[in-house]
Amino acid sequence: MTTFHLSGYPRIGAKRELKFAVEAFWKGAKSEAELRETAAEIRRLNWAAQKAAGADLVPVGDFSFYDHVLDTLCTLGALPKRFGFDASKLTLPEYFQLARGNATQFAMEMTKWFDTNYHYIVPEWHADTEFSVNAANLIAQIKEAKAQGCDIKPTLVGPLTLLWLGKKKEEFGCRVKTLLPKLLPAYAQLLRELAAAGADWIQIDEPILAADAPQPYLDAFPNVYKELAATGVRIIIGTYFATVAEHLNLLKSLPVHGVHIDCVRAPEQLAVFAEGWPQERVLSVGLIDGRNVWRANLSKVIDTLAPLNAKFGSNLWIAPSCSLLHSPQDLAVEEKLDAEIKSWMAFAAQKLVELGIVKRALEHGKDSVKAELAASDAAAADRATNKKIHNPAVQERVGSLKAGEDQRKSPFPVRIQAQQAWMKLPLLPTTTIGSFPQTTEIRQARAAFKKGELSAADYDAAMKKEIAYCVEVQEKLEIDVPVHGEAERNDMVEYFGEQLAGYCFTQFGWVQSYGSRCVKPPVIFGDVSRPEPMTVYWSSYAQSLTKRPMKGMLTGPVTMFKWSFVRDDVPLSTVAKQIALALNDEVLDLEKAGIKVIQIDEPAIREAMPLKKAQWDEYLAWACEAFRLSSTGAEDSTQIHTHMCYSEFNDILPAIASMDADVITIETSRSDMELLTAFGDFKYPNDIGPGVYDIHSPRVPAEVEVEHLLRKAMEVVPVERLWVNPDCGLKTRGWKETLEQLEVMMAVTKKLRGELDNKR
Repeated sequence: MTTFHLSGYPRIGAKRELKFAVEAFWKGAKSEAELRETAAEIRRLNWAAQKAAGADLVPVGDFSFYDHVLDTLCTLGALPKRFGFDASKLTLPEYFQLARGNATQFAMEMTKWFDTNYHYIVPEWHADTEFSVNAANLIAQIKEAKAQGCDIKPTLVGPLTLLWLGKKKEEFGCRVKTLLPKLLPAYAQLLRELAAAGADWIQIDEPILAADAPQPYLDAFPNVYKELAATGVRIIIGTYFATVAEHLNLLKSLPVHGVHIDCVRAPEQLAVFAEGWPQERVLSVGLIDGRNVWRANLSKVIDTLAPLNAKFGSNLWIAPSCSLLHSPQDLAVEEKLDAEIKSWMAFAAQKLVELGIVKRALEHGKDSVKAELAASDAAAADRATNKKIHNPAVQERVGSLKAGEDQRKSPFPVRIQAQQAWMKLPLLPTTTIGSFPQTTEIRQARAAFKKGELSAADYDAAMKKEIAYCVEVQEKLEIDVPVHGEAERNDMVEYFGEQLAGYCFTQFGWVQSYGSRCVKPPVIFGDVSRPEPMTVYWSSYAQSLTKRPMKGMLTGPVTMFKWSFVRDDVPLSTVAKQIALALNDEVLDLEKAGIKVIQIDEPAIREAMPLKKAQWDEYLAWACEAFRLSSTGAEDSTQIHTHMCYSEFNDILPAIASMDADVITIETSRSDMELLTAFGDFKYPNDIGPGVYDIHSPRVPAEVEVEHLLRKAMEVVPVERLWVNPDCGLKTRGWKETLEQLEVMMAVTKKLRGELDNKR
């Protein structure tokens, strides 16, 4: 018998029921009992779908009201002391306050879960952090699933991964030495309590093994799993997102009953484990992609698994490559997708069916699933040749790129002189990052236009009115390089995807980003090109309203694919270059229209990096080339900006410099300009605009705060290369605080300009 199992399933509900119930609870419009009832129904439906598809073990612990890492911290009693909460008596309102903050405490930090677009709550580690087990919620879910007739497998974030994911709040030495001795007994107690509640198998996820885990963490694995194995449960270690082949001997040495490997992201590791993993232990193979929307080629999957089935027998388990948390829930509800494109796709519900088919084939032979394999083969063959996917002109354009074609005509010192000659900017030139407040009126007009309730002419007039107001505001503030405010844009990726060939959009393809925030990523299904100009009309209108240089706004190629479901039939580097050339068409058209300051945002360039440092150079080479391709052919006098959100750039600054943007703007206010120091030490050669206030809060900074940050920046960056701007776009802010915040920024800038002028 082949065991079919999962580590997680989408938890927001097929129609985002959890999102709406949680937000109603926050507003006081829904009681806690009603919220818990919604959650229980989502779990019931999820387990029923998995059982119906043939799953032998369903996950418990994958559901969360907000985040599974936060849940783990609650279960282990590792809450920040600053909140004053008792983990053993934690209420649901208190749980949400940990994630969202309250009147006296700021929220716990969030960051991306490895290289996904999901955000987890970051543990706060202190030297005196203590742990205590509170397993009631997990045990209650075990009882729920068992009452539904399901065999269960609790899934936990592993102790070493949990430690590594956290953030030290003060210096206290290696957390493996200081915290692990306290954390490990709590984990062992938790496993014993789950075993007593009926858990035979427990999956402990240690994706730290797929990253470049520090040696002290690797050295700790044997002792950790020796103690956990003594609890009497059968343990399978879950890994995903990259190969763990280099840790085969380490994993073999651990007293665990099995290991799960991701053979979608790292197919090369399958041969290593097929040869080297002990036959008497479980080998769980993930060949169904848990992170994307494409159907598997089931014949290939079954043929790949057949030799393993012969060797491992009942010790071969099958699963998605990772938790299906990262996949939309059900393709069946998509009514507007092109039928052919839809036939190539599979959401979480369809991936369950695929796994059920694979299980039957392995147990009863391919003839038992003959019809299903025929349908899968037909979809694969159609996708391989379909003209909707393959555009020879686009492929030829990428294929004919010559060495050096991604370079600007002249080096930065020459370009900046040509730019300054016509821009005539003062010292400390000011700009914003692009977006201005997306008001209720803007959203209502956009929605009415999409529904056909507002004519194109009326929508055009409404957007022009918003743009005119935005330009007027910036004129009054005397911002040197204004923007048009992006009133017409719903999202920085979706807006462009809607206008590019090779993209399509779902109605209900929602995935959880964090908490109650869900996103509906575009889908890149084929070769990408730009049929028509995308932004020229709006930017040209904005430029007509001012004599100042209007900045055009584009989203960069890496961010365009990273925040989408991307095709898996060609290398990512090819997709990036296709998007880059489409954007290049837009850059050159903007330039022809008189828009000679153009920002190409790349907030995702760091988060798209491979987990293994050994692969960084290859990735950065093509990612930075793609950025440069976006502006190739632009005149020296055209100024190219880019913007990057919160990221650690210290170890990749040579690559960031190789992008050769004339101006880079970065988020630095929360770190007190700490990130800028790295740029200074590196002697970053081009212009820099460090954010001087945090746009993620409605709070209006005092002038002394902005002045403090700007003076720190002036100590690091030569003043002739220093720009002044907010941390990020202003889309999420209201107009009142936006105006007040920008007034502070401009007042400080003018004060410091005066000082500089007096020194001349």
